[in-house]
Amino acid sequence: MTNPIHPQARIGHVHLKVADLERAIAFYSGVLGFELQQRFGTQAAFLGAGGYHHHIGLNTWESKGGKPPAPGTTGLYHTAFLYPDRAQLADALRRIVAAGVPLEGAADHGVSEAIYLRDPDGNGVELYRDRALEDWPRDAEGNLKMVNAHLDLHALLAEAPQD
Repeated sequence: MTNPIHPQARIGHVHLKVADLERAIAFYSGVLGFELQQRFGTQAAFLGAGGYHHHIGLNTWESKGGKPPAPGTTGLYHTAFLYPDRAQLADALRRIVAAGVPLEGAADHGVSEAIYLRDPDGNGVELYRDRALEDWPRDAEGNLKMVNAHLDLHALLAEAPQD
């Protein structure tokens, strides 16, 4: 590659088609804790963290009452939300457990720790935290060597901030 993207480029937000706007807001705001920033009537809403205009857009413009994509079809695999540290990831896990949202998996990838679940519309959601760059696993030549190891959820949950 002769001209890579600028190293500070980031994914700014994800915009999801949902079947039920109120149900989606209840999940992304009520369970995950994103703040409702703006609504467009009964058809769309924008949620963010830290006062940002939106990290998540939700709309029913083409999907009201719709069904999730069938297995074996293309589309979004998951949206990943990066938490600043292990304690905040643990707090996210606490929220999920308290809401009774089932987990699909959890993994220690060496570079990060991740929890996987689905939103009410069947969209994949990853909640994760990165390890410090100097702690990333590398092979003898210095190449990145990610893994897919067990993540101890009980130990993680024990690190959640107490109310």
